[in-house]
Amino acid sequence: MDPADRGSGGGPVLLVSTQGGHLAQLLALRGWYAAHDRVWVCPDTADVRDKLADERVVTSYSPTTRHVPNLLRNLGLALRVVRAERPALVLSTGAGVAVPFFVVAWLMRIPTVFIEVYDRVDSATMTGRLVAPFTTRRIAQWDSQLDVYPDARLVGPLL
Repeated sequence: MDPADRGSGGGPVLLVSTQGGHLAQLLALRGWYAAHDRVWVCPDTADVRDKLADERVVTSYSPTTRHVPNLLRNLGLALRVVRAERPALVLSTGAGVAVPFFVVAWLMRIPTVFIEVYDRVDSATMTGRLVAPFTTRRIAQWDSQLDVYPDARLVGPLL
């Protein structure tokens, strides 16, 4: 079964993101995830509260970029959330909050899908590099991203 098709059985789809553009790209997948039970993991920001007002949201620790204390806090959060929810799939566009969730999901043999962001077309993102060993399926939005991620599946721009 394609990991992107998971979510119809077992636990919910776990959508992990930071605010702003990362969240906007996951929101563009509403046509797919609307049919699935889901839980979001995002920071508590005005953007997230507004866009996910009717969704189930677990608050992550922020900032995540090069912030080791919050990486460790999010690792603890990932352990608690993934064990409690037993998601069928973990899906993310980044950023740093994705890393601990992908590691924990990988350890629990839960499929993970990482969507490389639309604005990085010719080099790997830090999150993309960090989650690579723990990613079941990588999605690219541009042909040029396949040069960086030859294992990716091209789906085209989400936005």
